[in-house]
Amino acid sequence: KWKSLYQIQRERKRIMRETCSKYKSNNRRIITPYHVSRIFVEDKYRVLYCEVPKAGCSNWKRVLMVLNGLASSTKDIQHNTVHYGNYLKRLDGFDHKGIYHRLNTYTKMLFIREPFEKLVSAFRDKFEHPNNYYHPVFGKAIISRYRMNATKEALRTGAGVKFKEFIQYLLDVHRPVGMDIHWDHVNRLCSPCLIDYDFVGKFESMEEDANFFLHLIGAPQNLTFPKFKDRHSNEERTTTKITQQYFAQLSPSQRQRSYDFYYMDYLMFNYSKP
Repeated sequence: KWKSLYQIQRERKRIMRETCSKYKSNNRRIITPYHVSRIFVEDKYRVLYCEVPKAGCSNWKRVLMVLNGLASSTKDIQHNTVHYGNYLKRLDGFDHKGIYHRLNTYTKMLFIREPFEKLVSAFRDKFEHPNNYYHPVFGKAIISRYRMNATKEALRTGAGVKFKEFIQYLLDVHRPVGMDIHWDHVNRLCSPCLIDYDFVGKFESMEEDANFFLHLIGAPQNLTFPKFKDRHSNEERTTTKITQQYFAQLSPSQRQRSYDFYYMDYLMFNYSKP
């Protein structure tokens, strides 16, 4: 079993490197704190984890906290503690020497997810539930730009953004409000062409990949990757089928342009075109 998992890792890294050498000319670029601002540090087991939202990141942070001795079990850690507790250090918090030392000696990993599925998961989480950041900041801007005859109420609260409007915003070169980590490219968040990741996991094979990774770093035997869904736990996880239902609301050209938008992620992480 380990043998086939090693093989899968070799293959994923090969495809990633080949895509980088084909499309990116930044192999001589200097790594700045900006490039490592999404990377979390666990010093005890010497792990660097690049956070990709909606690809198991809450549970990965829980695992890192347990490895670090900040909690005895992943079950004990609340969502807010994970995201707002600042218990984990980020790599950009170290000086130049500290950053390079860790990049050269720690095990660097990232977990990814099929780009459209990740996008729909983010949309459902941020726009279909009450949210006191995404509605006023993104919702208001999106509704006022893309909805004809929007009601005063919709303009005031920013609630009720439709998936089609969200996609119009995403594909607009003159976006009324900037990008967000929840729908940015993995390519941009984790700089895989600059940083040579040792391990590339996929959300689709999370349990197997995660537990293989924990085996590789010599984590305690009793620590396994948690299976629970972190937010809106009574709601079905975003699946391929649910993703198709959302994309069915778009025109063929919007679907194609959305694919083009995430083209590098599709290519680099070997996901087939939906």
